[in-house]
Amino acid sequence: MITGRAAKSQPTISEVALAAGVGRATAARTLGNYGSVSSDARAKVLAAAEALGYRTNALARSISTGVSKTVGVIVGDIGNPYFSGVLRGITDTIKARGYDSIILSTDENLHNEIDATSVLSDKQVDGVILASAAIGAADIRHIDSLIRRRTPVVLLDRVVPGLDVDSIVINNRAIAKKAVQNLLALGHRRIGYIWGPTRSPSDNSREGLDESIARTLWSDRERIKGYLEALDENGVGVDPLLISSTEKTETMAAHAFELLMALPEPPTAILAAESPAMIGVLHGIRRTGLTYPAGISLIGFDDTSWSEVLEPPLTMVRQPLLALGNTAAERLMLRIGGFDGPGQIHTLPAEIISRGSITHCPEATPTERSEVKPRFEQQSQ
Repeated sequence: MITGRAAKSQPTISEVALAAGVGRATAARTLGNYGSVSSDARAKVLAAAEALGYRTNALARSISTGVSKTVGVIVGDIGNPYFSGVLRGITDTIKARGYDSIILSTDENLHNEIDATSVLSDKQVDGVILASAAIGAADIRHIDSLIRRRTPVVLLDRVVPGLDVDSIVINNRAIAKKAVQNLLALGHRRIGYIWGPTRSPSDNSREGLDESIARTLWSDRERIKGYLEALDENGVGVDPLLISSTEKTETMAAHAFELLMALPEPPTAILAAESPAMIGVLHGIRRTGLTYPAGISLIGFDDTSWSEVLEPPLTMVRQPLLALGNTAAERLMLRIGGFDGPGQIHTLPAEIISRGSITHCPEATPTERSEVKPRFEQQSQ
């Protein structure tokens, strides 16, 4: 049987006030960290609260002050190295400002995202950082609801039409274009792309491809547009069959790679649009018995720690993950602080880290290899 204080519920503000010898309102202002309280009274209240084991009710504090000192963060996939890296930047920044975070993952599902924003509204968070699965203006009612409640919203990795909010992104289109240009410079002309937009077999035309691209997430759309621009600008015909159409899982990426390599004219190089896509490609390489770069050249997005330790190490697009998180959190803190200027797109530069997973296309002529100049920013250290 439990006896004494352990058997009781959380001590109340009234009990703290009685122990400190002050009025309840003074204790409430001290424990809620609002209003004016003398230093002597504050010291008495804090000492009494510690002695009684009082813990502030964050929800009650937010109701009384309108400030919860908490922000919500909604990401597409918390297991994706991109999001885990960005989250470190977000949490470090908001923690330094005295805020806590509630992190939710949606699996890039709009219905899950709507539920997540509802949860955060109920928690009365002071602001939200959101990697939204919304494609266009028809998908943003739940985000509009947050904004109407004067909850600041900052978008991460996405730009959504119809929302006047800050968006924190990288130069997706330019860096994907540069990656393809590097492969073209090595003589590659059949360059596979994993992941492309999901589409039906009847969409295997340029028109069908363009229509399906318009229905994808902004970051995905920008990357594949960079891929297409590099091919178009260098006079290389776009073959929609080289652009995988699959769900975003490592298993499906491996399957997509195997299908690409089974084509009558398979690709000689692959651009993997996210790190899980690259992992799937590596599984596919093992299952098909190929080697890289001799059998297939590889460039991927998201330069994770394992990219360097493979043999040979992988050429990857490195995103400034901490800086992206820091910037998103700083913009949100600015909005929470009362700044109400128009939303802006903040674009941080990514870079290509050249390692050992790409080489000259064995089928290319010397002329083809020299038509396009490589544009690597950095060699692996």
